Amino acid sequence: MTGRECVFGLLKKTAEDGAYSNIALDAALGRASQNDKAFVTALFYGVAERRMTLDHIIREFSKIGFDDIETDTLQLLRMGVYQLMYMDIPESAAVNETVKLAPERTKGYINAVLRAFIRDGRRLNLDGIDNLLQLSVKYSCARWIVKMWAQEYGTEKTVQMLEASLGRAPVYARVNPLVCDADDLVYELSEDGVKSEPISENCVEITSPCAIENLRAYRNGLFHVQDLSSQRCCELLAPKPGETVIDLCAAPGGKSFTLAELMNNRGKVLSFDLYDSRVSLIKQGAERLGLNIITAAVGDASAADAELPQADKVLCDVPCSGLGVIRRKPEIKYKKKAELEELPKIQKKILANAKNYVRPGGRLVYSTCTLNRAENKDVAVAFAEENPDFRLTEMKTNLLGENGGDGFFTALFERMN
Repeated sequence: MTGRECVFGLLKKTAEDGAYSNIALDAALGRASQNDKAFVTALFYGVAERRMTLDHIIREFSKIGFDDIETDTLQLLRMGVYQLMYMDIPESAAVNETVKLAPERTKGYINAVLRAFIRDGRRLNLDGIDNLLQLSVKYSCARWIVKMWAQEYGTEKTVQMLEASLGRAPVYARVNPLVCDADDLVYELSEDGVKSEPISENCVEITSPCAIENLRAYRNGLFHVQDLSSQRCCELLAPKPGETVIDLCAAPGGKSFTLAELMNNRGKVLSFDLYDSRVSLIKQGAERLGLNIITAAVGDASAADAELPQADKVLCDVPCSGLGVIRRKPEIKYKKKAELEELPKIQKKILANAKNYVRPGGRLVYSTCTLNRAENKDVAVAFAEENPDFRLTEMKTNLLGENGGDGFFTALFERMN
């Protein structure tokens, strides 16, 4: 299978199944040849993250109405336009190799659209649309998101976040301090032909494309993958050896793993998720990393559990719109605003339940991987106002791309004695 065939299959799968692009790509990289890995990653993610830009160009040069273009044909057009617009590939190869993947009845049409784009100078035409829509098309992000960010963070920071949302997202490996340090991990990764560099004593950035789960260092429990912002969220909770910690929305387990490591694998980490299949991921990860203080079980974070003990620290990393991780899951950028409007109600319900598990003098962290005031500051401030026994001691928004991390919000509460 060629690299383009692999990408075409991936695009069809994500369109049909609604699979997240990062999960689909990871599975495909395990089957691709070493030479194809970088190309497949660049083209697949490029098409996924530039979809609105590519569709804007296709509309301009297609003699068929956009809504009448067959799904498979549209995916091939996106692949072809992306190669011509953003990749250092000869025009003939970009067009001919893409057309080869099409059935006979659509080859001529695809060739005509791509050749028309070439004749026009392979440029993005943004004439005649307002400033917000220009940003939306240029950076391939829903207009309502661009408008919201501009209102909440200003135009300059919005553009910075939109720029950070494009291109390959960094991959950070959280070092398992029970078995190695950052330098050890860099060496072990190099033995598998993977390039990396230390970010801190606890973190390494993996700088070459690879199938993480196939690496010996991963299988041997030397690290788990976790973004910098997520790591800092755990560090803010500051669990200590011997304490009891509850992670209410834990799957796939990255934060639970980091919490247990910060505790030197001494104490208790009680990790919960709503679905058994996701709880299994936590159990498997904890076993791989040798973290035996983690107990994972099915649990509804919004429903009271009288059997849970009061804990020293409680982490409440709630379900959210995910706007802070769009560089990893670009399909989130294309969601409609109405799909996300019920989230603050769910988040408030989970936080109201989480408070019951915090002992007097204990800490509660509320966090999201989104950049939306309604899900972040508004929820945290409302909780503080309604619960005078909890003091809001710190509230921070890490913008997308800021300090290398994903977009992330954290609020730290301390329960009064």
